[in-house]
Parts: sequence; C-alpha cells; structure tokens
Amino acid sequence: MTLLVLSGRDVRGLLSYAECADVMREALAGLARGEIQQPLRTVVRPPGASGFMGLMPSYAEQAGYGLKAICITPGNPALGLDTHQGGVLLSGSQTGEPLALVNASAITEIRTAAVSAVATDLLARPGATEVAIIGLGVQAIAHARALAATRKLTGIRMVGRGRRPRQIEHRDRRSRQTQQGDLDRTHETTKGLAAELGVPFTILTSVSAALDGAGIVVTATTSREPVLRREWLSPGTHINAVGACLPADREIDTATMADAAIIADSRESLHNEAGDFLLAQRELGEGTVLEARGELGELITGTARGRRDDSEITLFESLGLAAEDLMAARFVYEKAKRTGAGTRADF
Repeated sequence: MTLLVLSGRDVRGLLSYAECADVMREALAGLARGEIQQPLRTVVRPPGASGFMGLMPSYAEQAGYGLKAICITPGNPALGLDTHQGGVLLSGSQTGEPLALVNASAITEIRTAAVSAVATDLLARPGATEVAIIGLGVQAIAHARALAATRKLTGIRMVGRGRRPRQIEHRDRRSRQTQQGDLDRTHETTKGLAAELGVPFTILTSVSAALDGAGIVVTATTSREPVLRREWLSPGTHINAVGACLPADREIDTATMADAAIIADSRESLHNEAGDFLLAQRELGEGTVLEARGELGELITGTARGRRDDSEITLFESLGLAAEDLMAARFVYEKAKRTGAGTRADF
C-alpha cells in the first residue's frame, strides 16, 4: 500500500483559515447530529516528564478513521519548536487501509483557530471588531490570522500573560528580564502581520489595558492560573478560551466563568478536561452549578441558543476535538490528491 505523507508546509499550503472554518462548521454539525463518533481523548502524562501525550481517535463514514497522536511540551517554544508535535493517521472507512499521515502541529494550529473563528461568528456581537489576544505563541498568531480571514476587524492587540505581583516582588530582576523578553517576542511575532492581514496591531504590556474595550478576547497561553479577570471585561465581550486543556490548568477566573454564557466544543470534554470550568465549580461550591448553555455544533444545527443580548458575556471553552482533526485531515488529503502535494511512500 502507498501512504501519503503531508508535512507541516504541505498542510499550511493546502488549508487556509477560511476554508478550515467551513470544514469545522461541517465537522461540528456532524458531531451534533451523531454522524461522527469520538471517545474522550486518552492522556498519557508520566510523572516528571516534560510534557504529555494525547491520543484522539474518531470516525465518520464519509471521512474514515482518524487517530491523532500528539505530544504537548510547554517548554518547546524556548527551543524554537511548537508545543504540539505529532501526526494524524487517516485510514479508509471501508477497509481500514492507512491513507495518509498528516503533520498534527499544522492541523492543530489551523483548526483550533478556525474553530474559534466559527465560535466568534456565532457568539460575538455583530459590531465587535477589536480583538485582544493574550499569549505570544503559535496559537496567538493563528488566531490573529483566522479572525482576520473570517471577520472585518479594526484592530488586534497582543499581550503577554503578565506576572503576579508576588513574583515581581521576590524576583524583581528576573521578572523585568522576562517581561522585556515577552515584549521583544511580541514585536517579533507581529512583525509583518499588520501588512499581511491589513489590520492595525497594537503591542501592550498590560493585560487589563489590552482588554479595555475589546469586543473579542482570545486566551492562548500555557498558564496554570488565571490570566483574565472579570473586572477587565467590557459588557458584551466574547471570549475564546483556548490554552487550558487539562483539569489542573486555567486561564479564566471564577467570576468570569460564573457570569458568562458558556458554550463548549463538547460537554463531555468540558466536564472531564476543562480546568477553567472544573476549578471554578470547585471554588463556587455546591450552591452554584456551572453548566454549558450548549455545544458549538448545537448552535450550528439550531438546537441550542447562543448570545441572548448585547450586554451578555459569552465564552467558548475550546478543548479541541478528534472530529475536528479527522475532518481537517480528510480535507487536506483530498486536496493533496488533486494537486499532487505531499510525499508518497510504500507502507
């Protein structure tokens, strides 16, 4: 048999953010209708390891079988690498024959931001055109590109996640060096993006200042404690909470989770994996029960309701789904067959 191998460069050349947003709408709607099957991901996190592995299988009759095996290593950016490393194995639905091995870093980069773009279209106020992105890494850049590709924007603000006052007090020199490094990295990150996207960029050092007046907010960090606070948000803000994908990690404070209309990519994932949700529920106690208003796919199919008024805070809790990887990989595979992209190898 012959296996098509698609590199990160291949994926980025074949899958635009606008195309991926359309594919993600179909994937999420298919999941809501029961046309795609996926179990909860399996996480392998060895004690003392520098990262962890996630295994994400899925199946759809029209797309086949997909299995994403991805290692997430928070320290990778210091080495010039994406935090996400792995592959998506695509197999045929009739015979199970392996068809393609697709770079998972690129699939994750594009589909995650594209799903947030879909959520933003469904949940943000129509007049929301100012975006604040907390985070400086791959997903921060991807979200800038995805939102600019799918929505008319008047400005994008980028900012590092900031430091706690106690850290600054006890590690003053180190903190100043880190903050300067964040600022330098932000300048490097946004170099050329304003011209590429046709959207003005503002680089800030204060998270609260970045959020002031922003109608759309993205949190895309590796933080284990909140980087966003309720008092920093303007009425009617929409939040895409992207970075925290483990039960012990969080980017969003409890007050925001309690006030926001929460939309999940998957309720099962929300209740098992989302530290933003689980830690807030623990702090609120039994007297207050958090729950998602719906899943994103249910908003697309019309079986759940999104924003209710212009003053409501909406929050999309993005954990990432195997169904998204499967459908993105299948789209890339079919396009590669038509264009001759990729490398073919005997398997």
